Amino acid sequence: MADKVLYERDGRVATITYNRPEALNAVNQELRDDLDAAWARFRDDDEAWVAIVTGAGRAFCVGHDLKGGAVPRGTTHWETPSLTSLENGVEVWKPVIAAVNGYALGFGLTLVSACDFVIAAEGAELGFPEVRLGVPTIQGSVRMPARVGWQNAMELLLLGERVSAQRAQEMGLVGKVVPTDELLAEARALADRLCRSAPLAVRATKEVAWRAQQLPFVEAVRFGETVRRVAQATEDAREGMAAAREQREPVWRSR
Repeated sequence: MADKVLYERDGRVATITYNRPEALNAVNQELRDDLDAAWARFRDDDEAWVAIVTGAGRAFCVGHDLKGGAVPRGTTHWETPSLTSLENGVEVWKPVIAAVNGYALGFGLTLVSACDFVIAAEGAELGFPEVRLGVPTIQGSVRMPARVGWQNAMELLLLGERVSAQRAQEMGLVGKVVPTDELLAEARALADRLCRSAPLAVRATKEVAWRAQQLPFVEAVRFGETVRRVAQATEDAREGMAAAREQREPVWRSR
């Protein structure tokens, strides 16, 4: 049986692809398990510095598969810890780019909101349809207000309507809208730019930026300064300073 999520690495860039195009990449249990495994693989892959996540076919991900649930029968959300994948809170400090093709709905949009950069194809549509199905949006409700502001978040969460890629860009959810045939090339170009930065410094900076949002200001600065001291002791930090003095491009080794 084919993998429902593909993991491919080209150089320092990993591409994670929802691979259930016949169902518009709707999430069933098999896809859920493969997605969890793909994010764990990326997190632990020392050779992968940046990830691009996208969907096979004409959709990014249309959300939960109503015909094939992603929670084992006989259990509840409370009995099944959800910190298993990127959108559910697993900590991945490497940069992640969402390349949104087609529909990104429900669970799919939650994953988009967990990414650091979002590039969308011109015809993409994004939304949380859950309230139109009689259920609340949870992970999306946790993430969206900080991501796009209260009123934009409520537009997405409470109306249950899809918005265009252009409207999502106005909200600040999407960073760039490009023609569909340029989507993956645009995402790869951004990934290559990110790989020019020292990978350990990038991960440290992302972690400080994330954790600082949950800390009082003084504690956030103290945490950041502690991280800086650790990072300054790395081989990459020494290489970066040497390269600057010698006016050459640094060679990062992620150590």
